[in-house]
Amino acid sequence: MAEPETTTDTIAAISTPSGRGGIGIVRLSGPDAASIAAQLVRLHQPLEHMRVRMADVLDAPHTGADADRIDEALVTFFAAPHSYTAEDLVEIAAHGSPVVLELLLNRALSLGARLAEPGEFTKRAFLAGRLDLTQAEAVRDLIDAQTLTQARLAASQMGGALSRRVGPVKQALVELIALLEAGIDFAEDDVEVTPQAEIARRITELTPPLTALEASFARGRIVHDGLTLAIVGRPNAGKSSLFNCLAEHDRAIVTATPGTTRDTVTERISLDGIPLELVDTAGLREAGEEVEQLGIARSREALADAALVVLVLDATEPLNDEERRLLAAVQGRPAVVAVNKSDLIEASRPLPDYADMLGAPSSPRSVRKGLESIPALATSALTGEGIPALRERILALATGGASAEPGMLTNLRQQQAIAAALTALNKAAQANAASIPHEMILLDLYQALWALDSLTGQTTPDDILNLIFSTFCIGK
Repeated sequence: MAEPETTTDTIAAISTPSGRGGIGIVRLSGPDAASIAAQLVRLHQPLEHMRVRMADVLDAPHTGADADRIDEALVTFFAAPHSYTAEDLVEIAAHGSPVVLELLLNRALSLGARLAEPGEFTKRAFLAGRLDLTQAEAVRDLIDAQTLTQARLAASQMGGALSRRVGPVKQALVELIALLEAGIDFAEDDVEVTPQAEIARRITELTPPLTALEASFARGRIVHDGLTLAIVGRPNAGKSSLFNCLAEHDRAIVTATPGTTRDTVTERISLDGIPLELVDTAGLREAGEEVEQLGIARSREALADAALVVLVLDATEPLNDEERRLLAAVQGRPAVVAVNKSDLIEASRPLPDYADMLGAPSSPRSVRKGLESIPALATSALTGEGIPALRERILALATGGASAEPGMLTNLRQQQAIAAALTALNKAAQANAASIPHEMILLDLYQALWALDSLTGQTTPDDILNLIFSTFCIGK
């Protein structure tokens, strides 16, 4: 964790979103927070740690009894070090009028406070040792959460789940380093040199938990960032109807006329906590009309950019050349074929060309027309047949089968830190196997330790810290 850092200035910011609301909060942190707050409002009682005080927001910048009141406020004082930032911190909760909040903030700045930079409150908490870097990042993630699963993951990280997962590995690594250092420093005092087999055993024990942690990034990244899913196919295959089924409301216009969708339509949904951006595309076909041509071009762009693809086929029509090209285009990509309008096929009626694509509505089958197997499901946007199975298949494609677990890696910076630690440990193991002197093995072990330290922020350069906290909102 970062070394505690003492600040001499007081910062202020509006900590609630811009616009009107029931409540708005102005926050101050620093050595002069309490004295500035006492001049901003007319307190009914003196400030006291962790006590809420009634106060009047005045129309004039003084607290005399004759000053006109324009609002009431609740003022809460947190004395250092028992606050979010480990500094004196004051929160003034007034009614959420932008005019009143700006008045309070401007007065605070005129009394000596400085406007807080994005994320500066949390950065001060980090620098004071109240949070490590993974917990600070989780604060931002919680604010940005769009699904309950994202919020739960962020709350877990704020509670130190990732730090606790790394802690035992780091402790074991420090013990190994100390063991080798002792053997080098006190060789003349008959301190036993650590055997090669013992070093190998200890390094081997460090690797599995870090490997499992790195693997958690597959699921954590998706929960954190979400994915884009493109729904493609020929005109009138039922793409927009399936889009509405997945979105669970009528977002896209649906008619029996082919080519109704002329442009991409998007909608964000949560699928078992995974944020998905659904993209309904224009039907792919040869088109002479300029507007439809532009829509088809955007459809192809969406197909190329999407992380997941649902290719919609019409169960009442044989495959055409465009659909065969689409099947070839999604080979090797996370994709599923939805054979739509399956409710229109009579059980006794043979299906055209691709009868092997349709089986029981809930059972994945395959498209095999000289191509690799692509999972296929019979669906009906009209009756809902196969829609639950389609959701399950999309979720399986999105997560790659990875399950949720406490302390997952959620961003590339974290994954790179763990990957660097694993690389350094692998080099140390190779050096040990080659009987290279312990001084050289220690260099690799220290590289692994520094990588783990960068995860929590102990050795993270200032420019990286500034980049991380600049992505926060002002006031947090």
